[in-house]
Amino acid sequence: MPFLKWLDTVDKQLFTFIHHGLANGFFDVAMPFLRNPLTWIPLYAFLLFWLLRYHIKYAIKFILLSVATVGFTDYVAASVIKPLVGRLRPCHAPDLQPIIRHVVDCGGQLSFPSNHASNHFGMAAFWFFAILSMTGKKWYWLWFWAALICFAQVYVGVHYPFDVTAGAIFGSAAGVSSAWIFKKWARPATENVAVQVTETKDIIDKK
Repeated sequence: MPFLKWLDTVDKQLFTFIHHGLANGFFDVAMPFLRNPLTWIPLYAFLLFWLLRYHIKYAIKFILLSVATVGFTDYVAASVIKPLVGRLRPCHAPDLQPIIRHVVDCGGQLSFPSNHASNHFGMAAFWFFAILSMTGKKWYWLWFWAALICFAQVYVGVHYPFDVTAGAIFGSAAGVSSAWIFKKWARPATENVAVQVTETKDIIDKK
């Protein structure tokens, strides 16, 4: 069996297990809720408040690069990679129709990679490493948040596991790149704070 054919077979088996084998009433309600962008407005509001309250000097750069990261991942995944690969969503695939449960509307025709995975892992990676550079804190829950949304995409039947895996890898690479830009861009502010602290300490020591 050719390698790509084998991968496709494994992908469909994993999809069948998650979408059909794990089916239950609770997930049928929870997973569509989790993948809805409106669900996460409180998270975005919290992050904005946190930035403006504790790290206002970084806020504009952080917000601009967040928007740029999502804009990049969304455009490249939807307008470049998907047309090139041309893979049908599982809910549109003729051979999978007997098991598709239609938990949500199927949406567009193309599946690889998942835009949800690309965008959310792009944000998770950027936020994780940008916040690490600002505060030294590691917000690991960001990765869990992105992974949960990816799982929901497979569960409701609109993406294969490899779709979200590829999207997660692509999004993470974009997010890490944005975090690197942020670190370079924000460095002057960090250095100014360090200089001010040093100068203040010197004045106190002289007194």
